[in-house]
Amino acid sequence: MRLKGYAGNILWIDLSKREYRIKPLPEYMAKAYIGGTGFAAYLLWNLVDETTHPLSPENPLIIATGPATGTLAPSSGRFMVASKSPLTGIWGESHAGGFLGPEIKYAGFDVIVIRGRSPNPISIIIDDFSIHFYDSRNLWGLNTVETTDELRSIFGKDYHVMCIGPAGEKLVKFASIMVDYYRALGRSGMGAVMGSKNLKAIAVRGSKSIEVYDPEKFTEIMEDFLWRNTKGPWALPAQMSLGKYGTPNLVSIMNTIGRLPTKNHWTGYWDRADEISGEALLKYRKSRGSCFSCMIMCKHVTEIRKGKYAGTLTGGPEYEAIVALGSNLLISNLEAIIHMNMLCNLYGLDVISTGKVISFLLECYEKGLVSRDDVNGLDLKWGDEEVVIELIRMIAERRGIGNLLAEGVRIAAQVIGKDSWRYALHVKGLEVPAQDPRAHKSVGCTWATSPRGADHLRSLVTLDELGYRGVAAERYGEDKVDEICDRLSEKYKGYIVKDQEDFFAIVDSIIMCKYGTMWPPMYYFDFIAKLLPPLTGMHEYRDVAKVKEAGERIANLKRCFNLREGVGKESEILPERFIKEPMPSGPAKGQICSLELMLREYYESRGWDYESGLPYQETLEKLKLDYVAKELSRKYKLPRLYRVRKPQNH
Repeated sequence: MRLKGYAGNILWIDLSKREYRIKPLPEYMAKAYIGGTGFAAYLLWNLVDETTHPLSPENPLIIATGPATGTLAPSSGRFMVASKSPLTGIWGESHAGGFLGPEIKYAGFDVIVIRGRSPNPISIIIDDFSIHFYDSRNLWGLNTVETTDELRSIFGKDYHVMCIGPAGEKLVKFASIMVDYYRALGRSGMGAVMGSKNLKAIAVRGSKSIEVYDPEKFTEIMEDFLWRNTKGPWALPAQMSLGKYGTPNLVSIMNTIGRLPTKNHWTGYWDRADEISGEALLKYRKSRGSCFSCMIMCKHVTEIRKGKYAGTLTGGPEYEAIVALGSNLLISNLEAIIHMNMLCNLYGLDVISTGKVISFLLECYEKGLVSRDDVNGLDLKWGDEEVVIELIRMIAERRGIGNLLAEGVRIAAQVIGKDSWRYALHVKGLEVPAQDPRAHKSVGCTWATSPRGADHLRSLVTLDELGYRGVAAERYGEDKVDEICDRLSEKYKGYIVKDQEDFFAIVDSIIMCKYGTMWPPMYYFDFIAKLLPPLTGMHEYRDVAKVKEAGERIANLKRCFNLREGVGKESEILPERFIKEPMPSGPAKGQICSLELMLREYYESRGWDYESGLPYQETLEKLKLDYVAKELSRKYKLPRLYRVRKPQNH
């Protein structure tokens, strides 16, 4: 392979046979799908179909890096995993930062594809091109910190480790994968996929290097990156906000605009938000760190040294965890939230889904839909940290009511029945994160259209959320600024959600962090067009239109994956809480979210038929997704944008 920026290889592993193959990365795949989520979308489309069960040996776990991973490109320490999700049954992906992604590249691989199921617990040890299958029956049952410690003590502290805890082993549908202790591949149940394969951990050490195509030009881009982060207009907010407080800084900001999810998203404002803010969290900070090639340093490790939760040591908690385990449950004791975050990390549980299945149960109990006997004698009360801690343990261990909650809110509501569905807040089966579409309307479109379900990282718009008028005018035109920057207006939101989804498809393929690309908005398509050619030698991407086309191709492929699974427009809805229950308090009081205008705009700009929810045949052909159109046509009659009239006989 002549392209630069890539390691140039795919590692194929069959756990059933304990065999592996190393194959070259196809150049056409790199040019069309770039890396990361693009690679995963292409591979997953070709490796599974609608009959593949998420927890079957045939469902692959795909680990992918991008061309920027392991280079000095900005915030490029990230990697991703993808699979058919056990929680939703559709497209599943999760991303993490740190140093494991670069280590995979240094070992010589752009992608690792894992299929099959080991007959007993196993770990994969990767040392460059040396692949070893390590019997891990002695590790089964250990938490994520114990597992990482044990593997590093055996093989060396220079190995980077991703592993599951007891939740993944017990196939909790929203189990996470923990990376080097504190980074989480959290959403959509990738830990359960590992658990279904009896795969406890993957440890990686690499000694190779990554070569860029044009070092001199690439260095110029890095100088621009340095300027943007230290002296440019976005340097101060990035360093002083994210750098100082990390993502918990958002707690106060979101409460100010009335979109801090509180009491199972009943409202978006909480008068005790200051008690769980980024400022309040600073007193527990033990250390501050960075991911590979990042100057923001938003990653914090917290420790509680005395009192009831003495001995608690964990990465974060991040904003999403503070909300899910804090305001969402009416818990204002920050030490309890830190401790619960640690438990989720040790067990290997996604903190968002964990908090939301618990708030669902609390509201069902409050409304009399479940009894004390139904919940194993627990007296469920909002704000009761002891009850929540016990429920976290029960979920991870699949004990009692925890066994039902481990299936996620969608299944739990189906089992409980009655009106419990009203309080099961999810989209496509994925529990909603820490936003509220009543106070930030474009969030509603983002959640509804995301292939992963209720998702805040594939197309979330921040220009309207925080009122970046100058950026909005530059990207979309001065005439649209008033509506775009009004977070309570639905107008133009479908267009910009589509635009951001395409942009983040590129960001998630290169791979770069959302900080700098989502907030603050330092980078856009034009920066990618400057970065990709000197990094890879793909000169066609000097054209911004080509970069945008690649983003569209990747975003469409993921959506088509769900269509093949039978999940289409009918799934693009929001829980009734957001569309029928006006916000009861705070700055967004009285607001609801209406999807119709935003979805019409989204479908129009996407080149999809609004009535059927299907892509036009011409759209897929334009994006070089003819093979996708051909397969979908076996299930659907794809609409045509231009109807061809039959010639008439005269």
